[in-house]
Amino acid sequence: MSETTAFRWGPATGVGSMPGGDAREAAKTVTGSFEDFPHLAELPARGPGADMIGRSTGMLAELYAHVEPSGWRLSDRPGRDTRRARSWLGEDLDALEEFTQGYQGPLKVQAVGPWTLAAALERRGGEAVLGDPGACRDLAQSLAEGLRTHLADVARRVPGARIVLQLDEPSLTAVLRGRVRTASGYRTHRAVDRQLVEGALRDVFAVHEGPVAVHSCAPDVPFALLRRAGADGVSFDFSLLTERDDDAIGEAVEGGTKLLAGIVPGTDASGDARLSDPAGSVMGVRKLWRRLGLDPGTLAESVVITPSCGLAGASPDWARAAQAHCVRAARSLADNPE
Repeated sequence: MSETTAFRWGPATGVGSMPGGDAREAAKTVTGSFEDFPHLAELPARGPGADMIGRSTGMLAELYAHVEPSGWRLSDRPGRDTRRARSWLGEDLDALEEFTQGYQGPLKVQAVGPWTLAAALERRGGEAVLGDPGACRDLAQSLAEGLRTHLADVARRVPGARIVLQLDEPSLTAVLRGRVRTASGYRTHRAVDRQLVEGALRDVFAVHEGPVAVHSCAPDVPFALLRRAGADGVSFDFSLLTERDDDAIGEAVEGGTKLLAGIVPGTDASGDARLSDPAGSVMGVRKLWRRLGLDPGTLAESVVITPSCGLAGASPDWARAAQAHCVRAARSLADNPE
């Protein structure tokens, strides 16, 4: 695990995706909203290659993929879909570089983690990579090498940034519990051994010298497993927590793991009432702290406020309002921890 005590995370940030297809507008909005902790925006509305799976396949080293009606499938060589994914990523990086001139501080970049990628990416026969342990291993190695190159590019473009790598793993719990369906839909892939899961995550984490966070907007996030694998932070939808998660949350906080708590809806809620009370939005976080017997004075240093998931499905107005609300809610948490 990285030395998170020496790394100052920002008080609020986004998860990743944004609505629309204008890279400059997205970068301007993100950097303007999250002045202390911006992130590289993702714009899946542009189509295949800008979606989270396609974007990450474009980062792979010596592995390629193309779009089939059923989804993304491994290819022998880079084709139009790979080139398009890489082109859009380059466009997003250009925009980020433009709006972070002179910036010094934490900056988050995102990619799909090895297990969600293995569950979504198809082998040439149409079945998921997840069903072949050797293919899973090759995919994780390719992702690690691709991320190494990507992170170096970001560091070159924004030299004052202290980069946080976020791996998106919404399918991780399904992988661990054997709930990922086969191509036919009639069966599920076998649960993957937890040690194999941890090992692959640890290997991918190792390519980055700075902090690594894992995001999942699914229920039952495996906090303990992610901590053992070396995650410095865990990003999750706060509304999906149950008291079953209390022990794991408490151990994570006491162990120095940063909690990226998603407390703002990722899509337009009815009216603006949900965004009118920053203090009320983080009341659940305060209640969790009291329930666990944690020092309320540690809230601001332990928690980063985020939307509950990506904002790709939101209207542009809601996305801007949600980001601003995250910043206000984080300020409320710091100013009034009790």
